[in-house]
Amino acid sequence: MASIFSKIIAGEIPCYKVAESPDFLAFLDIRPLTKGHTLVIPKREEDYIFDLADTEFTNFHLFSKQVANAIQQAIPCLRVGVCVMGLEVPHAHIHLIPFSQMEEMNFANPKLDLPSEEMKAIADAIASQFKN
Repeated sequence: MASIFSKIIAGEIPCYKVAESPDFLAFLDIRPLTKGHTLVIPKREEDYIFDLADTEFTNFHLFSKQVANAIQQAIPCLRVGVCVMGLEVPHAHIHLIPFSQMEEMNFANPKLDLPSEEMKAIADAIASQFKN
């Protein structure tokens, strides 16, 4: 069965897209820890990140780096944190989280509930800085 991320890739579920390549997609997390919290996924569905082939794994991280650079330019923050975790979606993904204090990287924190207009503005700001 296709994961929710595969349905996003197929256009069956909308997302706030920030970057795309032939092999990868980056979009805003709909329940972000901070403004600009982005998920990066391979378009090929693979449950566990370390099951990706070496070339795909490397390219996945290089694409994530480009997205992180765009986030850093678009969102006021000291750094963009990287986290690979989660069991709820069986599709490899990387969290890119802009932060200025370590506490902002805590997944136990309450998630933000941002209006769709603000999510779209954030996605557009990051997308405008993405250079592929």
